[in-house]
Amino acid sequence: AIQDVKRDMEQAKPMDRLIAGDVGYGKTEVALRAAFKAVMDGKQVAILVPTTVLAQQHHNVFLKRLAAYPIKVEVLSRFRSRTEQKRALEGLAAGDVDVIIGTHRLLQKDVHFKQLGLLIVDEEQRFGVKHKEKLKQLRATVDVLTLTATPIPRTLHMSLVGLRDMSVMESPPEARLPIETEIRPYDDALVREAIMRELDRGGQVYVVHNRVETIERAARRIRAVVPEASVAVAHGQMPEERLEQVMLDFLGGRTNVLVCTTIVEIGLDIPRVNTILVEDAHFMGLSQLYQLRGRVGRSDRQAYCYLLYPRGAQLTEEAEQRLQAMQEFVELGSGFKLAMRDLEIRGAGNLLGPEQHGYLAAVGFDLYSRLLDESVRELRGQLVEEAPDATIDLGVDAYLPEEYVADEGQRLAFYRKLAGTRTVDEADGVAEELSDRYGSMPEPAQHLIEIVRLRALARAAGVGVITRERERVIIKPAAGWTPSPEEEGRLTVQFRGRLTFASGVLRLRASGRFADDLEWVRQVLLTLAGLTRRREPARA
Repeated sequence: AIQDVKRDMEQAKPMDRLIAGDVGYGKTEVALRAAFKAVMDGKQVAILVPTTVLAQQHHNVFLKRLAAYPIKVEVLSRFRSRTEQKRALEGLAAGDVDVIIGTHRLLQKDVHFKQLGLLIVDEEQRFGVKHKEKLKQLRATVDVLTLTATPIPRTLHMSLVGLRDMSVMESPPEARLPIETEIRPYDDALVREAIMRELDRGGQVYVVHNRVETIERAARRIRAVVPEASVAVAHGQMPEERLEQVMLDFLGGRTNVLVCTTIVEIGLDIPRVNTILVEDAHFMGLSQLYQLRGRVGRSDRQAYCYLLYPRGAQLTEEAEQRLQAMQEFVELGSGFKLAMRDLEIRGAGNLLGPEQHGYLAAVGFDLYSRLLDESVRELRGQLVEEAPDATIDLGVDAYLPEEYVADEGQRLAFYRKLAGTRTVDEADGVAEELSDRYGSMPEPAQHLIEIVRLRALARAAGVGVITRERERVIIKPAAGWTPSPEEEGRLTVQFRGRLTFASGVLRLRASGRFADDLEWVRQVLLTLAGLTRRREPARA
């Protein structure tokens, strides 16, 4: 990832790279090295973070790591006094400040840079689309590096279709253990057991209660259930000095249970915290839950995450899917897979408008993705002249039976994969995945795979229609070419009179057995594909 970023920074065009790496995998290290490189080249660096607490933490990390160099690092956050903020802004405009770290405050009109060279955006999903539009204006002239553990669907989709460059960090730090995740109804006995187990081994605990109005009541409940614990409360509406003091006490180990809102969600790194309890987890988004879970397990100790919902609560289908995904993806490095699942659950979002999620109802996700992909490749100068998919009807049952793939969502996902295949190898890959997950394929599923393979061959051969009419299989070339008389003669000889021609349409005598007919059609398509390839230079 570091090499990708350095290479991008040395290019003539501005960098726009997304670093997707799991929580605690070292994204800050990549950002730090990029910032160092930019400053050494005489440029200023802006680091945009979503919370004040994280801005403070980044400030400490950068100060410590860059202490040996003549680099001035400043922070713009509500923990700083007006005088300190004014001094930082003046230093920025004069070019005396090399690295500025801040929240949304950095996007305000009174922030002026002398020579901004690099913008680093940490956890982009926490910023609204309007903030991102401001960032977009900078993108045209400035290198942009985006760090995220769980890219939101729109960000992820843009990377997948090639609108942004992407580096995925997949290697976990040494001795890191997967976090044990449990989804349970709220229960005082469970809460006491989870907190006491952590305190008994000298650790600390987060209890996430994401409602400021009732957070004090939640803290009183925790104190009553676990009187042995030293409980503190933290939320974003507290006065700056009080919040800073609470965080410093917790960091220093003077309190051992922090009842807080999702203010701890982003980037906080306190290795002694190895248990987190999230109340009302069913109301939270997938990336938010994943971020919260990432606040624990940042050392070589076994960490625990409890996702709690009120006893008897009726969970929506989406909430159930989210919680199941959290339990399913517990192994290290699951952030990218979770974001892919989020893409399935929420949809891709609108690249041309403000929605960050949602289905593209007008044309459907597949067609939208394909159109977008084609447009991107066209703009990049990659030719997009593809033959249309052939219509194939050989009179056999070709589908995925319900008893083979029971889950409707999975069945649709496989149909979508098969619809998107362009080559025989891709079709073979989907067939392999089906067999691996569900065992040997029943006949209708085998027929479906065979037809998908035929469709890929037909595309290469320039064939538009393959259909069965009584004792014949009719093969119609797509518009644009017909076999020449010499080619017709060669084909007739090759297929020993089984193939005849009339008005540019090929008629293949059928045997009545699907497997035999399939093999004959395959041979005809392979031969036609060879003829098509030979013609291409002449046609160009």
